[in-house]
Amino acid sequence: MLPKVKTKAQKLNKYKEIISKPLFSEINKLSKKLKGIKIIHINSTPRGGGVAEVLKSLVPLMKGVGLDVQWHTIPPQKEFFEITKQIHNALQGRKNHFPKLFKKNYLEYTKEVSGLMRNMKADIWILHDPQPVALVDFIGDFIKISRMHIDSSSPNLRVWNFIKPFLLSFDRIIFSTKDFIDKDIAKKSVVFAPAINPFTEKNMAMKESLAKEILESFGINTKKPLIVQVSRFDPFKDPIGVIKAYKIAKKKIPNLQLALAGLFLAHDDPEAMRVFKQVEKIAGDDNDIFLFSNPNHLGSLRVDRFVNACQTGADVVLQKSIKEGFGLSVTEAMWKAKPVIGGRAGGIKLQIKDGKNGFLVSSPKAAAKRIVQLLENKKLAQKLGKQARKTVQKNFLMPRLLRDYLRLFNSLT
Repeated sequence: MLPKVKTKAQKLNKYKEIISKPLFSEINKLSKKLKGIKIIHINSTPRGGGVAEVLKSLVPLMKGVGLDVQWHTIPPQKEFFEITKQIHNALQGRKNHFPKLFKKNYLEYTKEVSGLMRNMKADIWILHDPQPVALVDFIGDFIKISRMHIDSSSPNLRVWNFIKPFLLSFDRIIFSTKDFIDKDIAKKSVVFAPAINPFTEKNMAMKESLAKEILESFGINTKKPLIVQVSRFDPFKDPIGVIKAYKIAKKKIPNLQLALAGLFLAHDDPEAMRVFKQVEKIAGDDNDIFLFSNPNHLGSLRVDRFVNACQTGADVVLQKSIKEGFGLSVTEAMWKAKPVIGGRAGGIKLQIKDGKNGFLVSSPKAAAKRIVQLLENKKLAQKLGKQARKTVQKNFLMPRLLRDYLRLFNSLT
């Protein structure tokens, strides 16, 4: 059996006060039709990254409405994850050669992993992102769903043509936005966005005084303005662009501080350390830039609590991605009623409506302009933050994602 992630059921009733009555009723109605259906989710890692973040709340909620659900992961192997990171980057548009040896090794390890699935049985299989996608060939005559979380709007064609035949073997392919769907797979594709759990330690309300106390313990001066980006050290998250924006904004706001929180948690991201070294070099000896990469440096403080403190204690939150499947860190900050400046990319555009509940930017210079504007206009920052929270409550909380899956399951069974 593939490694199993243990989860406990989460009752839908917990959400009753913050979601609409029609949504609550529809979920209960849809779930009753699926009693006895067994579902298996497979992804690459049990923690770190957006997919694991979603599954750790979605799977318990599916259990809570009476579904028989399991979550399994691929056994970690360094070479395999190096290859899948190349695939991930290529599907988001990076040019690389992707030699035949990579294909060979990817397929060989997939076959090895498939041997662990022999005794696993389910009516519906959901494979998340490219890492497990080739396992579709080993599942048999059951309902197969691919959930692609990445921005595949302009993929490297060499790699796309390698992945596409696997995708065509699925009954349905889920994307976060229609912009990511290739015409060759359009008939099998459906669209619905990820969501967050507002009751996790990362997303539940934290007193600002506590957030400041936590930040101060890491040397951040909470009496000075603070901008924060919470995301992996990944070229597509553009941490270097964030530093450039910070340096431009600092010319007008000399006491500005920047925190980049990209803690190394995911087994499937071997590139993170290389990017971090580049970021560290560019940050130099600027005492107002704070880089967080090693979770061990947090001591006894839990990662989710630290992330909550960063977002709650920030004056402005950034997610200056140049490619983004969705951007859960955007959703998290918006839920905390923070003004968010996001890159004009992929799933961020689903969440931020420029000038209404946040700002969208396409360059460090534009980001710097918005940083200064928000820090100098507190009333505007509060207005955007308030609208941001309303957006999340309406569109991006976990029950809505559960509802979308239940609709899909009912359409296929």
